[in-house]
Amino acid sequence: MTDSTELLGRTSTREFVVSDADTAAAVGSGSLPVLGTPALLAWCEAATCAALDLTDGRTSVGTRVSLEHLAPSPVGATLSVSAASSHIKGRLVRFTVEARQGDLLVGSGEITRVIVEAERFMSRLSPPFAAGEL
Repeated sequence: MTDSTELLGRTSTREFVVSDADTAAAVGSGSLPVLGTPALLAWCEAATCAALDLTDGRTSVGTRVSLEHLAPSPVGATLSVSAASSHIKGRLVRFTVEARQGDLLVGSGEITRVIVEAERFMSRLSPPFAAGEL
């Protein structure tokens, strides 16, 4: 198991291309054919998960998000999304995130995740959700 202090300063950068499925019109966060904020957030969270790179039955869950979507990105645009761990306290890991389209800052913010044991976390779900039923 990785000592949580070893997680400080971890980084990850991932590239994404805006598709029709990522637009505000497609995800229901608006009516325009530009990158929707929910898709941008998902990409930022993916970068934080990649930075953690957890193993041995551990994963992380998002607990807090602050994200500014600063500029529109059209379908076909390539964004570089980066995450860097900036604060660790026990199982809590806080990241700064940013998304760029070339030199243009498209989004920036902070995401907090908590490291959990996957099996233990899932066992805490109340029926009927524990069985995957609704």
